Amino acid sequence: MDLYEYQARNMFAAHDVPVLPGIVITSTEEARDAARTLFDGGASLLVVKAQVKTGGRGKAGGVKLATSVEEAEEKASQILGMDIKGHIVRKVLIASAADIAAEYYFSILLDRSNRRHLAMCSREGGMEIEALAVERPEALAKVPLQAGVGITDEVARDILSAARFTPEEQDSIAPILVKLWDVYSREDATLVEVNPLVSTPDGEIIALDGKVSLDDNAAFRHPEHVELADITAEDPREAMAKAEGLNYVRLEGEVGIIGNGAGLVMSTLDVVAMAGEDLGVHPANFLDIGGGASAAVMAKGLDVILGDEQVRSVFVNVFGGITACDEVAKGILGALELLGDAATKPLVVRLDGNKVTEGRAILEEAAHPLVHLDPTMDGAARRAAELAAAEKAAAK
Repeated sequence: MDLYEYQARNMFAAHDVPVLPGIVITSTEEARDAARTLFDGGASLLVVKAQVKTGGRGKAGGVKLATSVEEAEEKASQILGMDIKGHIVRKVLIASAADIAAEYYFSILLDRSNRRHLAMCSREGGMEIEALAVERPEALAKVPLQAGVGITDEVARDILSAARFTPEEQDSIAPILVKLWDVYSREDATLVEVNPLVSTPDGEIIALDGKVSLDDNAAFRHPEHVELADITAEDPREAMAKAEGLNYVRLEGEVGIIGNGAGLVMSTLDVVAMAGEDLGVHPANFLDIGGGASAAVMAKGLDVILGDEQVRSVFVNVFGGITACDEVAKGILGALELLGDAATKPLVVRLDGNKVTEGRAILEEAAHPLVHLDPTMDGAARRAAELAAAEKAAAK
């Protein structure tokens, strides 16, 4: 789960990482009150920042400065409702601006490809770190971390030394890195990023902007994280699938996909993409129903997919194992019966594995008008793509 900047700042503050005062608002009226509170608290300059879970908000006009209550209200009204890379701005952070002497970069992340935790640090903050890594890789220090050790004062100084910070700078920054490791480890994060981490003219170190991604697999350890989820920003189909315990990711295509096992579903995505390339149709989703393809589970999966208006056909690709193909076939028919009139789009079914003959026989005997059988993965993918293309053309 990715957090908004204001949520990351709140989490930093809870672990004693220095941040500047800020207030989240959702209306211009709230913006006026927030700005007045911050100015009364001693701020001389405010920054008004769109809260979206994507980068590039500054270039899109989602970050503005304000020197008065009236200006803060005006800037907030300009930012609220903005579309930044497909993300509609519904929340704005109004915060005290910092007097900046220097900007740095620091992050801790789960390096999945190398199965380790990794710290990255640079004297050059405030810019896109991806660009820095490509254009000037020598300016970005990458230091593997030992999970059992994390970031102690000694490790923090090693990281800063690798990034060419002076001993004096290390004295002031190292304690902050230790606290950021505390955020990363105690909150079960997969990413903690501060960009920029700034130094003020009087030597104070402040986390000015932050990103935090939390490990959903560790959610059971953090009931307090539930309130951090933003249902309004979540795709409604994905939210529905999550509530039903389904592993679903929505894509921008027309062929719905249901399979059992992540590997099979991933390969099905590839086959459908190739089959539909010349027809102008693409995979609409990733949906893994796991090992139990019962009628109830299949109905939940089909309900999620068939409710997506962009879906024109569905490819059900199941390899029978512990759950045999005859049970899968019964599950498909049971799902269609449960859905009733809500099921209107053609299903192409490919079964293989345990009791495949029995499973196909059940579907053939039922002769459901929406169900099309194909014995091969390539053939089924092509048939699903053709049906989707035909439905798409008929809808025009």
